[in-house]
Amino acid sequence: MALSFDVISIGCLSRNRLWREQQAVRAAHATTTVIRDAGQTILVDPSLPAELIVHRLDERTGLKPEQIDRVFLTSFQPVHRRGLTAFDRAEWLMYPDEIEAFKTHLQQVLATGADADQEQMDLIRQELRLLERIEPAPDKLTKAAHLFPTPGITPGSCSLLLVPTTTTIAVAGDAVINRDYLEHGRVYERCTDATQATQSLAEVIEIADLIVCGHDNLVVRQTRGT
Repeated sequence: MALSFDVISIGCLSRNRLWREQQAVRAAHATTTVIRDAGQTILVDPSLPAELIVHRLDERTGLKPEQIDRVFLTSFQPVHRRGLTAFDRAEWLMYPDEIEAFKTHLQQVLATGADADQEQMDLIRQELRLLERIEPAPDKLTKAAHLFPTPGITPGSCSLLLVPTTTTIAVAGDAVINRDYLEHGRVYERCTDATQATQSLAEVIEIADLIVCGHDNLVVRQTRGT
């Protein structure tokens, strides 16, 4: 089977500062993409709640949850994984650096949170259990779908680079948050390392002909490096 991809749900930001929005005015969700290559079906960032993402998957591709072989998370941020449990038969994957960064952070919070609210501590334990279920992704998910580390928004943020014969596609996650930020050459302001995030954005722009933004639709890059 030749490489193909479908954007099945277009994400959005809760607020877009380039639209002069100073507070959240909508529910944020990440863009969800399906990649099919060499008999593998990969779902990227199942952001909508489980019931909704299952419906959207059917509407856009005709696929059922049990037909998803792998789920890849570009980030462990909750907005990228609300519907993850709908795909419990699939292999759950994430970039190793993201797994380790969040595991370390959550363990530190748990170790120093003796006086914290018990409900909060229970949520952290739940997050750690979820991380144990997620496997480190290999460098290549398929022959044409490669990991493309894009740290900065989070320590281990990772895009996928799709490399068919004539066109390079980046499923960029939050490295390219949306079209407006891309056109202004800006990274999302909520990031762990602005310098890294800026470098990652530049690398995606340099290498990709098409970009699936983390919270927006597909963007065509007609001229690289601009």
